[in-house]
Amino acid sequence: MLTSELSPTAHIASITAKGHQRANAILRCFESRVCDLLVRTFTTYVRPLLEYNSVVWSPYLKSDNEAVEKVHRKYTKRIAGFKKLSYDQRLKILDLPSLELRRLYADLLWCYKIVLGVVDVTRDDFFQLCSTSITRGHMYKLSLYKPRCTNSKRSHFLHAEL
Repeated sequence: MLTSELSPTAHIASITAKGHQRANAILRCFESRVCDLLVRTFTTYVRPLLEYNSVVWSPYLKSDNEAVEKVHRKYTKRIAGFKKLSYDQRLKILDLPSLELRRLYADLLWCYKIVLGVVDVTRDDFFQLCSTSITRGHMYKLSLYKPRCTNSKRSHFLHAEL
């Protein structure tokens, strides 16, 4: 879902509401408070909902990013023994990356697939390769540039030409 201004805010509000519902259902339904079990259920049932197709709708507004991360933040805080810890400490102890970091990994993986031609899209529609590089190495070591956008709304999308 995109608004007329090409903002994914409505979509993000929808998936975060569903994420909170699922996270709450997990915590209500499971009598066991074993940390590993609760983390596994979150990564199985909630995280895919929050990450599905994130390359397309990845939040660029701080409020949207915080809304997605709030689902993860709130769930990890409700695990027994983690309430007084900071979010970063909880993630470190649970050995979980933040959702923002996982979206970054997904974006980088998608860029890698585009550059190497693994997906059926034209690389030139997304990136321009700088051919005036003085570095040594393989041909993909060249710098990638995203074409300049004339519309500020399009500048936040990976594909600049809609």
